[in-house]
Amino acid sequence: NGLVIYCYSPQVTVPLSHLINVLHSLKSSVGSSSRVTCKSRSPQQPASDPQLHCTEVQHESAGEPLHSHELGLSDLGTQQLDELVNRVLPRFNTHDAPFLLGGQTAWRTTHLSSHSFFYNKHGENVDVGYKQAAHASPCVLLVQSRGFKTLRTKTRRRQSKLGHPLESEGYTPSFMKGFLSRDKVSEVESLDSLVINKNIPDGQQDSFKRGFAEGFLKAQALTQRTQDSLRRIRLILLVLLLIGIYGISKTPFLSVRFRTTTGLDSAVDPVQMKNVTFEHVKGIEEAKNELQEVVEFLKNPQKFTALGGKLPKGVLLVGPPGTGKTLLARAVAGEADVPFYYASGSEFDEMFVGVGASRIRNLFREGKANAPCVIFIDELDSVGGKRIESPMHPYSRQTINQLLAEMDGFKPNEGVIIIGATNFPEALDNALIRPGRFDMQVTVPKPDVKGRTEILNWYLKKIKMDPGVKRASIIARGTVGFSGADLENLVNQAALKAAVDGKDMVTLKELEFAKDKILMGPERRSAEIDQKNKILTAYHESGHAIVAYYTKDAMPINKATIMPRGRSLGHVSMLPENDRWSETRSQLLAQIDVSMGGRVAEEMVFGQGDITTGASSDFDSATKIAKMMVTRFGMCEKLGVMTYTDLTKQSPETQAAVEHEVRVLLKESYERAKALLKSHAKEHKNLADALLMYETLDAKEIQLVLEGKTLETR
Repeated sequence: NGLVIYCYSPQVTVPLSHLINVLHSLKSSVGSSSRVTCKSRSPQQPASDPQLHCTEVQHESAGEPLHSHELGLSDLGTQQLDELVNRVLPRFNTHDAPFLLGGQTAWRTTHLSSHSFFYNKHGENVDVGYKQAAHASPCVLLVQSRGFKTLRTKTRRRQSKLGHPLESEGYTPSFMKGFLSRDKVSEVESLDSLVINKNIPDGQQDSFKRGFAEGFLKAQALTQRTQDSLRRIRLILLVLLLIGIYGISKTPFLSVRFRTTTGLDSAVDPVQMKNVTFEHVKGIEEAKNELQEVVEFLKNPQKFTALGGKLPKGVLLVGPPGTGKTLLARAVAGEADVPFYYASGSEFDEMFVGVGASRIRNLFREGKANAPCVIFIDELDSVGGKRIESPMHPYSRQTINQLLAEMDGFKPNEGVIIIGATNFPEALDNALIRPGRFDMQVTVPKPDVKGRTEILNWYLKKIKMDPGVKRASIIARGTVGFSGADLENLVNQAALKAAVDGKDMVTLKELEFAKDKILMGPERRSAEIDQKNKILTAYHESGHAIVAYYTKDAMPINKATIMPRGRSLGHVSMLPENDRWSETRSQLLAQIDVSMGGRVAEEMVFGQGDITTGASSDFDSATKIAKMMVTRFGMCEKLGVMTYTDLTKQSPETQAAVEHEVRVLLKESYERAKALLKSHAKEHKNLADALLMYETLDAKEIQLVLEGKTLETR
């Protein structure tokens, strides 16, 4: 009863009326069934196997054979009927069977892939079943099944009501099951059908519906509250973000710095310096007088142009660190009441090429738009250094070239003053400091005694000072060489010391403590020094003090101590009575003699075998002074007044001569110190004993000891 058919999808051409009759006849047949089994390529079977896969169609009939008049084909002759059957169901000769079953065939062979990517890769047996139809299908219908659903597939299944029985379970990744399962959820049932399906009694249906409605409304309310809370949180975060951005933009220290804008450009904000005037600048009267002309120009430029004079373009402030160059620039802007633009030389250049030149342009553009104003560039040597040919920085000259162009491109009456500050003027490019760019060069030196007194009085007004300390000149005379920043630090250290000691006000004792801390370094009271080293240190420092006290042109002693300070075990500080603008040959020789006093004292008291390394720094300073006397100051009779700045470039004979003269000066100084200590051996011993007892002695106490008087008990 079975019929095996090898299907190759042939093309059949028959009259339409005959085909309709055949289909109607087949539809009316009873007991027909069909099952189609499609075997896909097994995993063991290679893809290149030319064997054709066959499809078996089994047709079983429970009734008797059909006749031609039952099929509506009685009008056809025998030849026409055979032709129709051959066209619908082609027959094959017996000799073709071997070729079809496994051999080579002359027909065109097509190897089609499976109906899904997973099966095509791994290969599995899949049974595609069909529901019982009213008639047997003579042809196999293969429907492509994917691992995901499309809108077309979903619509077709709804219309055909075939749905899941025809669906084959394909391979679905675990992370996609949650998304794909959404399409498989059945349609939401109505509330009435849900009540019927749950078999809820009639008396409880109203309660069920009411509870369902209340739960639904509560869920909706909870969802709405959650959405409202999230909306409020987003609004609060947005407001906080805007407040933070506004606060950062108004921060004072950022207002005087470059702020990043779109691209690589930068802009600067002006700062009003109304609270800083020349009254806040102390100790540098000459510099203030020179800058007063700039203030007059900013206030009344017509006063200068009426006489035909050209307005200045730039002012260069030169001086050591801490002397008040930045304060002077701020005071100029505050005195003239004009905008103040500040920039540091290191802020212009960065890792991107052209950023420095762009920032120079932006800085001067802002200045021109707000003229009259003051543009202050601190550490000018960082951006205005000498231009050199360097392959490491081929674009480093763009910034200084732009600066030169901006300064020289001003119109005469633009009202923009450039103030530059540097403590290394030798490094500046010559084109930058020429007249026409920086017309004025103002030197800001360290303050003298009068200036230090003014600065100390200014800062002492800001702290709680003991009324008994009426004069700051005492501290000013003992702080030779201090800059304004050093004096401010001295007052601050004294205030901190008074606070640590629990005092209500600052006295002269705290000021002296702060001065000694700056001059000699902080005390190291925790250092444990054995008695032998203490005695050796006491005689060493006493040797310095004895030579300094009895040498004619040596500087006066300020204080002597054997308390460890910094890296030294003892120290003798000396301060001149007045500011020294130049030094004589005898003063330099006296400094060398004082440096030799420590080693001479060790050798005389303890012997040649017990000399220590503590005199190394003394020898360094003595050798430096002697070499400068020979090579720079012309204080050597043999070599004359010729200077030798670089000894490595001199001849070997000249180098040997210089070394010989330096050695002679040091040896003579050593002998003078030895003779002086021998003649004052008793005073030397008394001073060493006093240092061992009191650790620290000031100038008056040293004088009392050397005069043979007793000190007051502390």
